[in-house]
Amino acid sequence: MIGILLMAYGTPATLDDVEAYYTHIRGGRKPSPEHLEELLARYKAIGGRSPLLEITQRQAAGLEATLNRETPGTYRVYVGMRHAPPFIADVVVQMVGDRPERAIGVALAPHYSRMSIAAYIAAARKALEEWGSPFPMEFVETWHDNPLYLDALAARVREALGRFPSDERPHVPVVFTAHSLPQKILEWNDPYPRELQRTCEGVAQRAGVTPWSFAYQSAGRTADPWLGPDITEKLRSLYEEGGRAVVFCPVGFVADHLEVLYDIDVNLRQMARAMGVRLERAPSLNDSPDFVATLADVVRRRAAA
Repeated sequence: MIGILLMAYGTPATLDDVEAYYTHIRGGRKPSPEHLEELLARYKAIGGRSPLLEITQRQAAGLEATLNRETPGTYRVYVGMRHAPPFIADVVVQMVGDRPERAIGVALAPHYSRMSIAAYIAAARKALEEWGSPFPMEFVETWHDNPLYLDALAARVREALGRFPSDERPHVPVVFTAHSLPQKILEWNDPYPRELQRTCEGVAQRAGVTPWSFAYQSAGRTADPWLGPDITEKLRSLYEEGGRAVVFCPVGFVADHLEVLYDIDVNLRQMARAMGVRLERAPSLNDSPDFVATLADVVRRRAAA
């Protein structure tokens, strides 16, 4: 049996878990009472919780079924989270008990960075080493240019553009987005910005869209500067240039969660509405058949390497 470990960021299960979740993200430092209230308000604005864990579990179930269609029983897919249960380390313990012959780890984030993907890999490796590394585990470090991933995103861009009248469609700008990271990654020659650029170019070409641009979103609250421009700055500049319609497509996220459902669907949409700008968002990949097929392709390529 080959074990597949899908790794995602994590999300609080309930509003009562929000403080512990962000304390874990912040390395043990609790958010201030004011910040906590703001975070709780964001989760309440999207219905009280993020659907990330359930979507990830459905992605895993679909992936396992797809991989085993040709060779039944060959693969077993597990889900581990970085900052919330089920934690990556605990899931690795489960995998050790199931005794796979080998394992492949895939972070559900297509673009590599030392601050993101490397941390997922380190968490899994550390847990495995604590058990004496009873089976070999390989990792997919990046899949930002996987053709099926680019095709899936392009289809969603076309769907979002299709909501506009046909005569307006060619002139509606598309803004691709991804999670911001601290600017210090540029000093490391981190590949994150370059991989995002290649993804955007591939999606734009497949979707046949011009004009398009890119913006970061959801920057953290730290003293260090973060990569920009931010999506709010991008929306403002488009408005100042005379734009009154726009499509936002989050290429850095593969599932609906707070950064999509609040930062774009609530906060940015409210800002656009106040400006008189029509904002449409490309649907998330979630557990759609084309994205499950993408994950299967990513795994098969690594398994065959």
